[in-house]
Amino acid sequence: MNNAIQSLLQQRLLLDMEYAAEREAFRQQTETRGMRRLIKRGDAWWPLRVGKSYYNSMNQLVVEVYRTADEDIEHNFEFGRPVTFFNSRCEVRGAGHENSLTGSNIHYFKYTATVSYVDGDRMVVAVPDNASIIELQNTEGLGIQLSFDATSYRTMADALERTINAKDNRLAQLRDLFYSKTQKASQFTFEPMRFPYLNTTQEKAVNQVLRAKDVAIVHGPPGTGKTTTLVEAIYETLRREPQVLVCAQSNMAVDWISEKLMDRGVNVLRIGNPTRVNDKMLSFTYERRFEAHPDYPQLWAIRKTIREMRQKRHRGDSSFHQKMDRLKSRAAEIEIRINAQLFGEARVVACTLVGSANRLLQGMKFGTLFIDEAAQALEAACWIPIRKVSRVVLAGDYCQLPPTVKSMAAKRAGLDKTLMERIVENKPEVVTLLRMQYRMNDQIMHFSSEWFYHGQVESAPSVSNRGILDYDLPIMWVDTSDIDAREEFVGETFGRINKTEAELTLAVLQHYFEKIGRQRILDEQVDVGIISPYRAQVQYLRQLIRKREFFKPYRHLISVNTVDGFQGQERDVILISLVRANDDGQIGFLSDLRRMNVAITRARMKLIILGDTQTLGRHPFYAKLYQYIERLEEE
Repeated sequence: MNNAIQSLLQQRLLLDMEYAAEREAFRQQTETRGMRRLIKRGDAWWPLRVGKSYYNSMNQLVVEVYRTADEDIEHNFEFGRPVTFFNSRCEVRGAGHENSLTGSNIHYFKYTATVSYVDGDRMVVAVPDNASIIELQNTEGLGIQLSFDATSYRTMADALERTINAKDNRLAQLRDLFYSKTQKASQFTFEPMRFPYLNTTQEKAVNQVLRAKDVAIVHGPPGTGKTTTLVEAIYETLRREPQVLVCAQSNMAVDWISEKLMDRGVNVLRIGNPTRVNDKMLSFTYERRFEAHPDYPQLWAIRKTIREMRQKRHRGDSSFHQKMDRLKSRAAEIEIRINAQLFGEARVVACTLVGSANRLLQGMKFGTLFIDEAAQALEAACWIPIRKVSRVVLAGDYCQLPPTVKSMAAKRAGLDKTLMERIVENKPEVVTLLRMQYRMNDQIMHFSSEWFYHGQVESAPSVSNRGILDYDLPIMWVDTSDIDAREEFVGETFGRINKTEAELTLAVLQHYFEKIGRQRILDEQVDVGIISPYRAQVQYLRQLIRKREFFKPYRHLISVNTVDGFQGQERDVILISLVRANDDGQIGFLSDLRRMNVAITRARMKLIILGDTQTLGRHPFYAKLYQYIERLEEE
């Protein structure tokens, strides 16, 4: 048995462990922690108002639901996620009802539904045809929560099985190549092309992609223009190929690259609905294009007739099946014709990695697959679309956010090692590191470049000295060890919070705003991000900002979120509240330095870190970061 198959069999076992761990975590969350906790985490809405129901262009029965409380909590509902309706038997109104949102007072509906799309506090949910909409509309205390997503695991497991069993085909060749240190990746040979609007390493990366017969990797540290490079590589590939497949781990990343390709004039067909619901984003979705096709009204009329015939069917009607078969055949014929036109016109088909298993893409083949955010994706997820293609281009940064793995045992055994990292190890010659960053003041970038990228990332001259105030240090550390800022546990899930540090964070921001001046902040739209690795701290900071009169004029310029929430984003000013402060030097998942790399590289002009140096300084990364900032202050 070769090395590739052994490793993939190991991946399959680890995926089963992760499946079991996530299923158990979901069961505990639902049964023992109470619905109020799920609502606070953004995993449930309660109570709901039910709106209209209808059949959408996918011929699914959908129902609109509206969140009527806790509207300031950021939620985790997005296209494709499975959900379950429930109702609380407790009184919806009146004092104390929140405490009754526990397992014994909650009744779950027997079916699973799927999120079609979300727009703020309005969600469209696809339900089974036999679901009673009247029951939903008449249920007191109706709620909805995210359900355990077994489908994604089944899809990933199936992809691993197919990859393991592949023989004498392109999938088997790519599998063996990616796992081999000795087998070289093939390349075309041609003179490098020039792209005057790209820098040297971006230009090199695009040429590397065009030359690759098997695989190429674009390694993009923060602010180095990875998306710009990837869009250019896709655009140039489309001069040589009729159509490409573009995937990413998250819906948000698929939206982002799709939007950039649309801006470039590329015809993109987005499978699945976007995270931001606006006309521009919806215009390239399959669903919207399908509805807009001139043959769609005819198809809709036939489908409506089929539904009416089923409801009015009389026993003994011998012609029923013949009529039904004729209508179904006609509907299928129109649907095939519409799909052939939509996919025939599209130059880029874009979806999530798991979404590439969609029935619409069944049997389709592409020359090239581009995977963005490849360093955030489990290897099993990458194999889902790989079986449809001849060559693969991966883009991302394995020094930033890793894949999410819930099972510590599976993580220790290597489930979080990505396909991108594996290929970088085995095929360093296919990797291009983007080296010029366009986001940060050089002093903010310098530490990250030295620690994570061997000092190879440089700042573009246009940004290296950017700042807000004259003679202002672009990076500072506010040491909270001198004040009594201690971490504490909140809630049953032991979320961590540091209230004194949160108060200090806003005091520091207020002081900095006063130095800049109100008018300048508003005129120049100076935007601010407040980051904390802990969700409880994020929610507490949001509450404080809402209560502070001082921040009222600036609220639209301030966003507070976790590190994951800021991935791919940037702000003029970033404050990081690190929370941990204890006598044992325990820093928990702050020791995942890839997350901290994301946090400290979001700021364009000013980075302020708040943390207890006595706790954090025992870890070499934080000790060195603190020393680096101290040296800057002394210079």
